[in-house]
Amino acid sequence: MNDSAPFDEALEAALAAGTRPPVGRYRLDLATGRWVWSDEVYLMHGFQPGQVVPTTDLMLSHKHPEDRARVDGVLRTAAETGEPFSSVHRIYDAQGAVRTLAVTGQGRRDPDTGEVRDLVGYFIDVTEANREAAQRAATESIRASAERRAAIEQAKGVLMVAFGVDGDEAFDRLRATSNQLNIPVRELAVWLIHWFSRPGMTAFPTAAEIAEFLSAPVPAPPASEDGAGEGVLATG
Repeated sequence: MNDSAPFDEALEAALAAGTRPPVGRYRLDLATGRWVWSDEVYLMHGFQPGQVVPTTDLMLSHKHPEDRARVDGVLRTAAETGEPFSSVHRIYDAQGAVRTLAVTGQGRRDPDTGEVRDLVGYFIDVTEANREAAQRAATESIRASAERRAAIEQAKGVLMVAFGVDGDEAFDRLRATSNQLNIPVRELAVWLIHWFSRPGMTAFPTAAEIAEFLSAPVPAPPASEDGAGEGVLATG
């Protein structure tokens, strides 16, 4: 079993974070179930080096409940095949904090029997990289939400002026068209603002012209084509 895609993404995120992630070596003796950890792996799990005897049961007890069965499956498959593997999973360290670890490795075979005798590889702590990626995603989500609100507010303003209505009724008109044509309100708002601010527009459109547009709205081109940042009317 190989979770290489999420492993690669997590590793790339860690490297992109600008700091070298903690990396530790391990070896798993398949006959005894005992692990050999470098000092870094002890620290990743919240222990001082040599503080505990690492075993598979101990390892799995620290795994996040939602990841435990998957990680167990990865290890079992690797033990059977000896093939290279990689995975990303969450753990609870000894202090109860959630950390995200990437693990990669492969089996080593007994030269006499050919059986897989142990697994060797690396643990990489990508907790900080994941946290920074989540923060970036949250920031982008907030920015996108603000852009959606801006487009809708601008479209509402156009309808308020054209039809002489208040903000609530203007939004109701947008929403009614959205439901009728099965077009998201935000997308419809962007289309309207792009149409309203298109080159050559020299006068505020009449109520009849806006009503005609809403009956058969024309999609705005991608931002890369018109350079207008999704066609939202500039406010400054």
